Amino acid sequence: MAGKASKDKASKDKASKGGAALTHIDASGEARMVDVSAKAATERTAVAEGRVVMGKATLELIVSGNAKKGDVLGTARIAGIMAAKRTSELIPLCHPLALSKVTLDITPDKKLPGCVVRATVKVTGPTGVEMEALTAVSVACLTIYDMIKAVERGVRIEGIHLVEKIGGKSGHYRAEP
Repeated sequence: MAGKASKDKASKDKASKGGAALTHIDASGEARMVDVSAKAATERTAVAEGRVVMGKATLELIVSGNAKKGDVLGTARIAGIMAAKRTSELIPLCHPLALSKVTLDITPDKKLPGCVVRATVKVTGPTGVEMEALTAVSVACLTIYDMIKAVERGVRIEGIHLVEKIGGKSGHYRAEP
């Protein structure tokens, strides 16, 4: 058992020196909220995207505004914005942030067929907004599903990912197309 503990500590030390350590795990392996109190408040932006894939007839109901539950895209947009603002209540180790901007663009795409959901979140603070953007997209996609599930149960939510992150110590990240 002592050998395992020694090996675990050595791998943690190696990871922290190489910059690949998990920031939400402390030296003893316990989950922790990262201390950002010494970090400068800078402007940070994150963009995330996902897709809701459905049949052509279901997409047409959404586009025409004839879904039984009402305005699918408008409701999903509001749900995504609300979710971004409440991310710290949903993801245990996220910091509560005073977001300065949240936009959700939902574009019907006949080629999928379905909707492409894209969130842009901005803050001036000591930590980034990747989780807020990803949460906004996730909840907007789930809301679309909820509003159309009576018409089509086989709807798929796919490809939720971070598209871009700007600002902070780690700099600019852009996903490969």
